[in-house]
Amino acid sequence: MPTAISGGSRIRTNTPAEQAYNALQSASSNIALRQLRLSTGKRINSAADDVAGYITSRALKSRTGALKSALNSVGEANSVTSISMDALDNINSLLTQIKDSAATASSGALGTDEKVALAKGAYRLSQQIQFVVDSTVFGGKQLLQGGFSGDWTIGYLANNNLLTMGVDLTTGNTELNVTSNDFNINSKNASAFAGVAGFNLSCLNSVSSSDLGVFASSQISSTLTSLSDALSNVNKVASYLGGLQVRLNSQEDLLKSQITNYNAAVSRIEDADVATEQLDLVKSQFLQQASLISLAQANQNPQSFLQLFR
Repeated sequence: MPTAISGGSRIRTNTPAEQAYNALQSASSNIALRQLRLSTGKRINSAADDVAGYITSRALKSRTGALKSALNSVGEANSVTSISMDALDNINSLLTQIKDSAATASSGALGTDEKVALAKGAYRLSQQIQFVVDSTVFGGKQLLQGGFSGDWTIGYLANNNLLTMGVDLTTGNTELNVTSNDFNINSKNASAFAGVAGFNLSCLNSVSSSDLGVFASSQISSTLTSLSDALSNVNKVASYLGGLQVRLNSQEDLLKSQITNYNAAVSRIEDADVATEQLDLVKSQFLQQASLISLAQANQNPQSFLQLFR
């Protein structure tokens, strides 16, 4: 704190001038600080501005960056579930049409040619199912051929350990509740379709006027049962994915909220209060001008003592 000290008649040390100069330096430094904060928008521009605040804000920024990465990861996992569910919905619709054809073929009023036509039409639908399975891809990986699994980072603990969630569509996932170990929705190469052992949609192409096969009166009941089981299994997988998507949507909302809150915390610590800084700048500019005037006057004081030598 400066103290008002008069130099008296001492010329060697002009104490008032030194005090005015010190006040000028303080005002100029304060002006530079306020101008820096206003130009950058930051209250903390270096660790020297606020040691504790600097550490806290940098830690919060690091956490925010990690959460943003997790948010992107959640979005990718959501894409996998969405793509898979859309494909399964399409397969469900095609299977329903195949089942309807089989139900129609079970009518005793239909002749052999009509049943063969229904079987061939149903086989074309099974080919479309195969196309859907083959084209349901994410990141270069087939999603519905029974071998897809993936882990996504969806959050971080306080010590930055990863929190992950897995999407598992492999045949070994017991949560799918598929009665058979084979969850390969593949109508050409698998011995089971959609978890129904011994049932393959390629058999629809084998129906002919000489051998009705799966559309024969002796087998139509088993065919309808197998198609119903296949529909049920497809729906169970879609339900499994739906549950994952609900969780992912919840995590996405949480991450967005957390990122917003962390950004707000960083802003409170690090950002400058523009109104306050502007007020302090005006005050410092006034003090700077007053200090200049006082310094000029203090430098004139020794001149008055020269009158004693006249």
